[in-house]
Amino acid sequence: MKEDILKTAADLFLTYGFKSVTMDDIANALGMSKKTIYQYFENKNVLVKGTTLYMFDLISKGIEEIIEQENNPIEEVYEIKRFLMIHLKDEKSSPQYQLQKYYPKIFESLKSKQSCVMEECVTSNLGRGIKLGLYRDTISVEFISKIYFNCMMALKDKELFPLNNFSMNDLMNHYLEYHIRGICTPNGLEHLTQYLNNNQS
Repeated sequence: MKEDILKTAADLFLTYGFKSVTMDDIANALGMSKKTIYQYFENKNVLVKGTTLYMFDLISKGIEEIIEQENNPIEEVYEIKRFLMIHLKDEKSSPQYQLQKYYPKIFESLKSKQSCVMEECVTSNLGRGIKLGLYRDTISVEFISKIYFNCMMALKDKELFPLNNFSMNDLMNHYLEYHIRGICTPNGLEHLTQYLNNNQS
């Protein structure tokens, strides 16, 4: 029952935003009373925290599975992006913005966890890319792994990139190409060009 509540809450929060969705909305979607939800989550704040942790674990495991496949590092970057877009519903409701504004403590805790996972993920990707001759061996892995996450977070800043002007999918595609072109060897650029021609025509 608890996982059903988390799944439904996550779906609603990602679709409509953390602020917009009420406990009544979640109860109605589940076909149960609010009292039942309160047996597991004493208030909305606790439910929001539980939902963000649930989604974090789900996405972290998915990213780990993609990395374990040891695909071409350039393709891996785009595969992780595709996975995120599916599970975060293209972030059309600006969930990060609402979480940051209305639940700042939960946001900061989640951001810290995301940063650790992303830094580890990017470090792994960069290391394999260098070994395969796709990324330049002169790049600073530590610098790029740290700046990568912060740039990704900036893409979700709706004052900087209003939803009416930029879709999250387009923003991520632009950023990933920008990121990869900045670290690639000539061989890596050939792989990137081929991938883009085959997948984003």
